[in-house]
Amino acid sequence: MKNLPVAGKALTLLFMAAFLVACSGSDTKDEEAAAAAAAQAAAAAKEQAAAEAAAQQRRLEEAAAAYGNIFYFDFDQYDLRPAAIEALDAHIALLQTDERTVRLEGHTDERGTREYNMALGERRANAVRDYMVANGIASYRIETVSYGEERPVSYGSGESNWSQNRRVELK
Repeated sequence: MKNLPVAGKALTLLFMAAFLVACSGSDTKDEEAAAAAAAQAAAAAKEQAAAEAAAQQRRLEEAAAAYGNIFYFDFDQYDLRPAAIEALDAHIALLQTDERTVRLEGHTDERGTREYNMALGERRANAVRDYMVANGIASYRIETVSYGEERPVSYGSGESNWSQNRRVELK
């Protein structure tokens, strides 16, 4: 029983208790005590499983928060960087535990025409969406939008400013 998960151990205990009740004689006091013990074991197992599920949910939320919800891109690119893939994997693990929906907002730096930047922001958001869908998140749960260069987080010219604006934000 060492390698069984908690729920499996609880079920084993429950079946053992039921077996003992079935095998016992006609003494109703023993049967009632065994049934009560089985019910207590089942309730304890259920509580422990719920506590473990809540702890796992907290761990996944903390991991996703540690990575952040912004994924950066190279100039004129929409390929996911390894750091973005690692962060996305943490968010995907969290999203697989519930049915939340997300919005992916694509952004660019100020270089290029407005039309080109809108298209590039869309390609970036779609690249993130495609990765999430390929890894088990239903496409109906993901909305994509492109803001192009319209919503910079860093103003000014220069690579240090531009690199902060080439991003997809998960909301």
